[in-house]
Amino acid sequence: LAIKGVKKVVQISSGVAVIAEHFWAAKKGLDALSISWDEGPNKDLDNESIFTSFATALSENKDITASENGDAVQALKTAAKSIEAIYTVPYQAHACMEPMNATADVRADGCDIYVGTQNQTSTQKTAMRLTGLPEEKVKVHTTYLGGGFGRRGEQDFIIDAVECSQALGAPVTVIWTREEDVKNDQYRPATYNELRGGVDANGKIIAWQHRIAGPSILARRSASAVSSSLDVTSLEGASNIPYDFANRQVSYAMVNPPVPVGFWRSVGSSQNAYITECFFDELAALAGRDPLVARLQLLENHPRHAGVLQLAAEQADWGKPAPAGRARGIAVAEAFRGWAAQVAEVSIERGRVRVHRITCAVDCGMIVNPDTIHAQIESAVVYGLTACLKGAITIAGGTVEQSNFDNYPLLRIDECPEINVHIVDSTEPPGGIGEPGVPPVAPAVANAVFALTGKPVRSLPLRL
Repeated sequence: LAIKGVKKVVQISSGVAVIAEHFWAAKKGLDALSISWDEGPNKDLDNESIFTSFATALSENKDITASENGDAVQALKTAAKSIEAIYTVPYQAHACMEPMNATADVRADGCDIYVGTQNQTSTQKTAMRLTGLPEEKVKVHTTYLGGGFGRRGEQDFIIDAVECSQALGAPVTVIWTREEDVKNDQYRPATYNELRGGVDANGKIIAWQHRIAGPSILARRSASAVSSSLDVTSLEGASNIPYDFANRQVSYAMVNPPVPVGFWRSVGSSQNAYITECFFDELAALAGRDPLVARLQLLENHPRHAGVLQLAAEQADWGKPAPAGRARGIAVAEAFRGWAAQVAEVSIERGRVRVHRITCAVDCGMIVNPDTIHAQIESAVVYGLTACLKGAITIAGGTVEQSNFDNYPLLRIDECPEINVHIVDSTEPPGGIGEPGVPPVAPAVANAVFALTGKPVRSLPLRL
């Protein structure tokens, strides 16, 4: 309160808020506070214990079959060659360019909220619950997002704004710092994956088993997700893998550590496409098959997957030698009724992966505005490369270790590859395009590194 401009210090449901005339006064006031925290029952939580809990769930056979055909277990026993692998992905922050913020004006006769939100209905209902006002008295004024990616559908920063306005009895704009944003995200789930695959004497993939352990996004939103122990968002990109394997089994063990998780651009497909597409390349290598040819032979019943694969491969000169010191990797995925394939061309420079070019082919049905499609795919590639090469949220001592772009870095301009986007001309109904460009990024890059080094990439972010 001794800081010039500070008006009030209040306790709200998420902690302590300093209300001031402007942001800098509020920030200085917050820095001046001395707060004693009860660290709670999770003060010893760390990454090792989290991933141990995932692995334990699978070792104790707590996974439930989500999709199955044939007998993968028996086929693995009779396969001419087989391989086993463990894949892991870390928690990921959204890292929106504009940290979370919202303005609330709570009065006795109404409430107005000015916010960049992806979820107007929940925002209105949140304010109704906190204020006791009826629906017609709560108005949501939607502004630009400043970046969303699923993060701005959450309600935590909305609650902050409403409670602060109630405490002051005046309009209040809540602005999180970058550190608050990174440390208090609703993260993309980390997962632990056990995979087994087998090929016959002719080099055909005949067995596929994928066991997933990780947290559920829907568990805090949907009673049905908890009761069934299956979360469709944890399984998308895995249970609906398009390849026509004669014997396939995909299962899931729901393990919910006390780390908040939420929707992240392309949701489950963002990590599952990396896992499945990279393991596919391992099986193709085991069989001595070209990764593109091996895929196409198993996609006869999935022409839209095959179509984008063929277009991306053609435009990227697949089958022709890559420039000296480089290799190419390919991947395909479907998300939100949009199909995307990508070919990444990479090299290794000074011990680090350098992505030179990514060729993208997309099929989102009927085209309305091609410029929008290009922009969405280009942004998806940049977003996906950040997650592939850099991003990881880690837990130690019950808290998030990362806090800003120094230890949660984003892709920089000089690291951005050439991005070429090719759109399939289609008369099918329009599908999604904001999400489908992310899933193929990491596996295309990782498969290129596998082709270059002979060593599969089984964990992210990608480290040599």
